[in-house]
Amino acid sequence: MSRTLYACVHAAEFPVQALLRMHPEFSSVSVAALEGIPPQQIVCSINRAARLVGAQVGMTKLEAEEFPHLRLIQRSIESEESARAVFLECAANFSPRIENVSSYTFTVEPSADASSATICACVLDIGGTERLFGPPEALARRLRASLRAAGFHVSIAVSANFHTARLKAAATQGIVVIPPGEEAAALSRLPLAALHLDENDAETFAIWGIRTLAELAALPEVDLVARMGERILCFHALASGALPHAFQPIEPKFTLHEFCDFETPVEQADSLLFVSTRMIDCLVARAAARALSLASLSLSMALEGGRVHERVIRPALPTSDRKFLLKLLQLDIAAHPPPAAVVSLTMTALAGHSSTVQLGLFSPQTPEPSRLDVTIARLKAIAGEDRVGSPVLEDTHRPGAYRVEGFAIVGSESVAYNTVRPRMALRRMRPPVPVRVVMREFKPAVFRDRERAFQVEAAYGPWRTSGCWWSEASWDTEEWDVLAVAGGESRACLLVRDVSRDQWLLEALYD
Repeated sequence: MSRTLYACVHAAEFPVQALLRMHPEFSSVSVAALEGIPPQQIVCSINRAARLVGAQVGMTKLEAEEFPHLRLIQRSIESEESARAVFLECAANFSPRIENVSSYTFTVEPSADASSATICACVLDIGGTERLFGPPEALARRLRASLRAAGFHVSIAVSANFHTARLKAAATQGIVVIPPGEEAAALSRLPLAALHLDENDAETFAIWGIRTLAELAALPEVDLVARMGERILCFHALASGALPHAFQPIEPKFTLHEFCDFETPVEQADSLLFVSTRMIDCLVARAAARALSLASLSLSMALEGGRVHERVIRPALPTSDRKFLLKLLQLDIAAHPPPAAVVSLTMTALAGHSSTVQLGLFSPQTPEPSRLDVTIARLKAIAGEDRVGSPVLEDTHRPGAYRVEGFAIVGSESVAYNTVRPRMALRRMRPPVPVRVVMREFKPAVFRDRERAFQVEAAYGPWRTSGCWWSEASWDTEEWDVLAVAGGESRACLLVRDVSRDQWLLEALYD
């Protein structure tokens, strides 16, 4: 049986980290996140560069503007939710049992609302993972490197006690591994403020001269309960590193979703593609971590004025090629640019399994699906969205009705076709040829096109069809199968009369 062991991952100043994750060019710039309604905005989170220039959390926007090199960005809850999902996905690669502790309140119990928290933290149950990742130190290093690659700066604490790991990770930087039995010593130097006591309890301990967790743990339990009540026992056990905890694992839903809120509206396509590159990289990396590819890419652009511009990109096959997806996105934006400046961009992807085909030694090499997608996208930009694709018959009685759908590579079972050659084939004429028809005894007798006249030896019909009388796409036609002769040559033809327009058309020839 493996011993109980927990690893707490703590990301401080999470609002700024979520914003800088999509803007790595600001990583070396002092940045502060603002929250609130203008003009009553305050600084809720800052990065390390901002702290070095003297910025502090809780400053007003007016006070923060006095720092010449401090960049002020409005806090984005949607960006934080997207970043929190990525944060938990990275942690789930090292342990399936995860508990979210981002919203722990003063009473040590989790709160229902985590949107106001400025940290992102979770605790992993890593008991029994030594055979997969090695000792706890090695697991912590690999976990921190994985989160750093995703754009997060975290601190990690490993302990056999759940709350000890949580408190130590919040109060330290880097990686700390606490040996079993040394939980109290590891927490001894932490200030009493780490417990988030209420004002009355904090004032009482201040009067007694209690400043650290070691001093609180040294107090006798009986006298402490007699003076402050039984509720203080949990804080005493917490300071001693002995507070038990019932682990409550979560099951985060895997969704490929990225959000970016722009500081100023984006009007240039190049600037939009620059941000999209980072978002596509993140989506591909997240899908690749689960041995998946991207089957489709949906973009939702919030525009100035409240409108939304949406586009969907579907490659022929699921792919993990970042450059290929970016090229499809570039061609799609060029063909369908947003009608106004973009305020925010949401990118959602559907995951799929990429197929691999093993070719024979003497089989001809087929073109790559990515080249087909790029060629189709360029043709659509030139000819139009609805003029490139595969013809599909419509579910209607209208003769020759079809629509054009996008190309898709789908698996299908082999069909055994009849080897007997057909006796007759119908060759449609696109477009139909207008003709002039002479009727005798209510049957076509002679018809003429632009070049010559045809004598009708036999006529069969009419076959009348009509439909869609309630719309502009209505039709009312009469079809005649005729045997026409001109210059000693006979041909079987299909003549169609458009009753609504009183127009005759040479629709097809029989071969």
